[in-house]
Order: sequence, then structure tokens, then C-alpha cells
Amino acid sequence: MAQYAAAVDQGTTSTRFMVFDHGGQVVSVDQKEHEQIYPKPGWVEHDANEIWQRTQEVIKAGLDKVKASDIAAVGVTNQRETTVVWDRTNGQPVYNAIVWQDTRTDTICNELSADGGQDRFRAKTGLPIATYFSGPKIKWILENVDGIREKAEAGDVIFGNIDSFVIWQLTGGPDGGVHITDVTNASRTMMMSLETLDWDDEILGILGVPRAMLPRSRPRARSTARPRATSTASPSRATSATSRRRSSARPASRSARRRTRTGPGTSCS
Repeated sequence: MAQYAAAVDQGTTSTRFMVFDHGGQVVSVDQKEHEQIYPKPGWVEHDANEIWQRTQEVIKAGLDKVKASDIAAVGVTNQRETTVVWDRTNGQPVYNAIVWQDTRTDTICNELSADGGQDRFRAKTGLPIATYFSGPKIKWILENVDGIREKAEAGDVIFGNIDSFVIWQLTGGPDGGVHITDVTNASRTMMMSLETLDWDDEILGILGVPRAMLPRSRPRARSTARPRATSTASPSRATSATSRRRSSARPASRSARRRTRTGPGTSCS
């Protein structure tokens, strides 16, 4: 019987790996920060490759007191909305991750709100049109990075929030990595129907986001995939992702907003 459970906690400023025993006591922990990139006022980016590197490093360090074979499962908890688009064939991001605080999509959001107002999608998604959410960030990347739309339509360039990117890497990356998310992360993209818990084709069409680039959505707390051996030792099983910062279909709390160096996402009307 496996003695431990573990978690990857990928946050806005750092990545942490924790191992717990059956009593919920912390057995091992390691944490590393990653760079905050501010190309322009209001723009906030992360290097997704650096996040993956830090993830591997903290897992390796966190396993110094336990054997990987003694871990029953690994959960992934993550910063929400932060948007990664990467090449499925080699695992390389086509652009830096656009972080949830980033407000570069204000023009896109204003254009979307011009037809139907800020609540245009609220009946379906539970969300206002705002720069927080992943959908407009994907649209911005597709419109501003040359040569990737055709690949996205073919499913060769894919999208994920940080949960999807980390799980894809942990389960093999270009060599068969599993491209999934959970419904709570999907609900923060502004593209998921709360009724069907699936991507909404009408909203995808309005945003110009190909369904082929999107992860499959799974229930929140269940086994999803087995990690493969990487440069770090791999525990036996991964579970679906959860959020460390806020609940589904709800804007960030004021306290969460204060923790950022830049202003929060803007709602557009």
C-alpha cells in the first residue's frame, strides 16, 4: 500500500511540491520561484519552459525523503486563467504564457462587448467579458504570432492553462502527453458552457478559437493519467487539477488582487 500522496502547487510566483502522509502531515516540501516578465505596462508574462523546469526541480527535491513508488497519486493545483499555447510536436511554447493579471486584451474585450454588452456570454459561462479570462488571451496569441492558426486548427498547436501544460509534460510531453483539464479550470476560460460542461461552439466561433487546440475536460477529483519518467523520478499517478486561488466562475477576491504587482484584469462594457 502506498504511504503518501503528493501535490504540485504551481502558483503565480512560484512552484511547490509537497508530500503528505495518511494523517495529512507534510513529509517533504520544496519550492522555487520563477521570473515575472513585464514587457509593457499592463502586460504580465511567464516563461512556461521555466515553469516546467522549476516543476521538475521541486519534484526531484521533494522526493529526497520518500520513494516515488510509495506515492499513490499526485494532484495538480494551479494559477488560473494564465494561458499557454504550445507546439504538440516538440513541447515548445509559441509565446510566453500570458498571466491572469495581464490586460493586453482590453481592446478585444471591448470589441466583444460592443455586441451584447459585458454580460454577452454570462448566461452560458457565468462570467462577464473581462481581460482575466483565457479565451481573449488565446485569441490575442492566434492573431499576433505568425503561422500558428493553421497548426491550431489541425491540433498541432494546443492551448492549456498551467494545469494542462504541467500534466501534458508529466505524462510524456511530445511522446504521448495527455492533453486534459478539469471543469473548474475550463470554467475560467470564458469558453465553457456551465450547462454542458463542454466547450461552447458558438463562443469558440466568435473568438476564433479552434476546438482542436483545446484540452479534454475531466471531472475534478479523479485519476487522469500516469506520469512518465522524465529527468525527475515520477510518482505513480496524476490526478486532475484544482485551483489554489479561487473557485469556479467567480472573479478574483480583493485580497487576491492586492497580491499582484500590476492591476487586475478589467471588465469591459
